[in-house]
Amino acid sequence: MRILIVNDDGVNAGQLPALIKWCRKLGEVTVFVPREEQSGKSHGFEIKRPIEVKEVELEPGITVWTVDSTPADCVRLAVLGLHKEFDLVISGVNRGYNLGADTMYSGTVAAASEAVNLGLKAVALSTPFDYYDHATDHLDWVLSFFRAHKLLERHDFYNVNIPAHPKGIRITRQGGPYYSDDFPSVGDGLYRPQGKPIWESREDETLDTDAALHYGCISITPMTIDKTCLGVFEQLSGLGE
Repeated sequence: MRILIVNDDGVNAGQLPALIKWCRKLGEVTVFVPREEQSGKSHGFEIKRPIEVKEVELEPGITVWTVDSTPADCVRLAVLGLHKEFDLVISGVNRGYNLGADTMYSGTVAAASEAVNLGLKAVALSTPFDYYDHATDHLDWVLSFFRAHKLLERHDFYNVNIPAHPKGIRITRQGGPYYSDDFPSVGDGLYRPQGKPIWESREDETLDTDAALHYGCISITPMTIDKTCLGVFEQLSGLGE
């Protein structure tokens, strides 16, 4: 298996070496990651300036490509720029949950989405800040679940969140917002974004937010890049002048 690893936390992400070593058990690994952290950059990509791509040694035996742009561009550069071929793209492990409606802001999820847009299979991985150093410990369990239920044969895009000390695994759908922001003034016309959790449990383990935050289960959500509202489309189908 040929695997592309990307992320939005950049080349200095602490669990990047651990993820690379784990993925090497599955096959050939290539790594394209942002030179600087790109959290919250969603699906942005560069359309004007040249993008610098450098091959660097992350630690002995681990070489990666750093990209002076966004997570989506990491995928684009690997596939469209260097014309490499991959069987699977793994995005993460992100330091911080990517749950519910907040996935629209995530560079981690966007990189996986870009991979799917280019015809590849992709999995986004995230975990809470205070469990970041332990998330890769559970990847064998996640892999076994994917294989047992043939998830990548059924669909091409999943968002996975690993809570601290997970108690189980659930297939979920996207919940509501998890974070919001205040913008307190810091003077001179400047306002600093200040994140805060706004999630409230609905005690519904089919929601990714509740499965991870309330029930303490690994949440696996099948995602799509098609944003068509199919219910309304079906109601309006056939209308026209």
